[in-house]
Amino acid sequence: MATTNLSSYNKSAIPNAKNFRFGIVVSEWNKDITDNLYQGAIQALLENGALIENIDTIFVPGSYELIYGCKHIIKSRKLDAVIAIGNVIQGETKHFDYVCQAVTQGIKDINLQYDIPTIFCVLTDDIKQQSIERSGGKHGNKGIECAIAAIKMADLNNQ
Repeated sequence: MATTNLSSYNKSAIPNAKNFRFGIVVSEWNKDITDNLYQGAIQALLENGALIENIDTIFVPGSYELIYGCKHIIKSRKLDAVIAIGNVIQGETKHFDYVCQAVTQGIKDINLQYDIPTIFCVLTDDIKQQSIERSGGKHGNKGIECAIAAIKMADLNNQ
């Protein structure tokens, strides 16, 4: 669980994102949470120079589908970085464990298979309140943190 504000960063240390193209893949499951993460990511990208026309977004049904969505957006567009946004909340079955592990491994595999940094912006929390606190609540917004990571990784990849 986050103990710092996820939205805090030193703007002067962030490369200008004007010349980068970003893909964002957003899970529609737990839409209130993923919408907040998405809005945080868009805000941070724009505040750091990204142009709205250089941000492509696709929506997928759930976090498990983020893997295919990321692969699809990488193969179908010229991008400098991708952000995978999702939310999985612990339930009463092992489904949580299987989905979290599959998504984590899938995003890792995409990073190894393609030469495009793919950022893991999937909240995996025990209860919904934790997700609320990390998607614009008292711990800030993980979407902002992941957008900053995407900018830094795009810059690294273009050096």
